[in-house]
Amino acid sequence: MTNDKEPEPAARRGGWRAATETALYGPEGFYRSPEGPAGHFRTSVHASPLYAGAVALLLCRVDAALDHPDELAFVDMGAGRGELTEGVIAALPADVAARVRAYAVERAERPAGLDPRIEWRAAPPAGVTGLLFANEWLDNVPLDVVEVAADGTVRRVLVDAEGGETLAGPVEGADAEWLARWWPLAPEPGLRAEIGLPRDQAWAAAVATLARGVAVAVDYAHHRAARPPFGTLTGFAAGRGTTPVPDGSCDITAHVALDACALDGAALLTQRAALGALGVSSGRPPLSLASSDPAAYVRALARAGEAAELTAPGGLGDFGWLVQPVDVPLEGALLVDVADHEEE
Repeated sequence: MTNDKEPEPAARRGGWRAATETALYGPEGFYRSPEGPAGHFRTSVHASPLYAGAVALLLCRVDAALDHPDELAFVDMGAGRGELTEGVIAALPADVAARVRAYAVERAERPAGLDPRIEWRAAPPAGVTGLLFANEWLDNVPLDVVEVAADGTVRRVLVDAEGGETLAGPVEGADAEWLARWWPLAPEPGLRAEIGLPRDQAWAAAVATLARGVAVAVDYAHHRAARPPFGTLTGFAAGRGTTPVPDGSCDITAHVALDACALDGAALLTQRAALGALGVSSGRPPLSLASSDPAAYVRALARAGEAAELTAPGGLGDFGWLVQPVDVPLEGALLVDVADHEEE
């Protein structure tokens, strides 16, 4: 529980949203570091090339649903160092790759040696047709943290540069309305939540850049019926979870209320269901292959292991996929009966 006393003015840094913005994206921010996210934690993109292959297949299905436009956009939101964008381009059939215009959207500088076909941008392009894909982007859109104080009121949490917290005044206005709808808190001191309104707005703005196509957000997620009672704000550095300190030394992240982000017509799936629909299977290859082609058997076994990591219950397989169609049929884009996989 945080300190209810007012902080000294010199110690005040503001709410977690402002502090995170500076810590992640300021001149000395975590995401400006040369090693990038891959130097600190492992995402689905880094776990296996099967992931980029699945996204490439999804792009091909979106292409078909769009009736093969002359120019097909692939927009990678929160592109890191462009690893997913490069992997998708490499996995595309030649006829599709020839029509793809790839955009990597990231606030850090363009990395050296990136495929010259990739356009590096600080914001997504407007009015494009294709697939916008946001892998672990929304969890790094900064937001404010609130806590129930001793008097039962929900108050904004303030944080200083060393991570010390105090409580400010009661939450009001649009933030209070968001909490009431999406993350209501009982009047029990110490309960915490994260106000997801900035993420809802960021996602709506990203989706609005598509003239036609599909937007997908993949992230750690939770839903209204089972919000974590003490929030999810945490830090990551050097491959380990750590106390979040807004000084640029660590990633600062919080799980995403994807159900609040979803716009009309969207579907919510687990990564396990989504990748299954895109052909990623952890089934072991037949033992007969070990006799007829031992090298192929070893390769297939390795792919099965990588698929198992991407779809594992309790791990990456439990990530949420928010699939948002824009003027295309959702089932046609995913080739999956969304009703069978939609999350409550």
